[in-house]
Amino acid sequence: MPEPIRLLLVDDHEVVRAGLQTLLGDIEGIEVVGEAATVAKAVSEAARLGPSVILMDLRLPDGSGVDACREILSSAPGTRILFLTSHSDEQAVMSTLLAGAAGYVLKDIGHQALVRAIRDAAAGRPIVDDRLTQRAIAGVRKADILSAQERRVLALVVDGKTNKEIAAALELSEKTVKNYLSNAFQKLGVTRRSQAAVLFAGGRAPG
Repeated sequence: MPEPIRLLLVDDHEVVRAGLQTLLGDIEGIEVVGEAATVAKAVSEAARLGPSVILMDLRLPDGSGVDACREILSSAPGTRILFLTSHSDEQAVMSTLLAGAAGYVLKDIGHQALVRAIRDAAAGRPIVDDRLTQRAIAGVRKADILSAQERRVLALVVDGKTNKEIAAALELSEKTVKNYLSNAFQKLGVTRRSQAAVLFAGGRAPG
């Protein structure tokens, strides 16, 4: 039997954490190993428990979930962080994904869709909420305008790689990877990593 997905819940509302525990506690293949309500606790619990996936809220009492994401991934780059939040503004989405998060879903997501997103995150697949990307992908196929290196970077984004993993694979600095992503976003007319991944995957020639 495969190892269960070790899940850490991070949200400042106790009722939300309790609800997620109830929803996910009996799902086969998912083990809720802990919870946290602050950035500091999220970082310490991630180090202590070694979760494979973290469900992270965007806004926490002592800072941003984005800050927690960056700090956790700096020491444990294999951790997959999935943001579960009620905030759907473009800047928030972009900041989480540029920090290396596996994806971004809204709190009104259905139970089965959330389970699927957690499993996708654990498997290294990017999580794309159609409601966040629908306008960006409608009828757009622009991958041909990207440079060869931008294509290589985005191909790894589609594969679910973090900025740190992309930098290692292409022998670049993380800052250079971010610059390539920024240029690709501008060319594709998007502001989000997940949107760029979907556009690139849809715009690539077969084979």
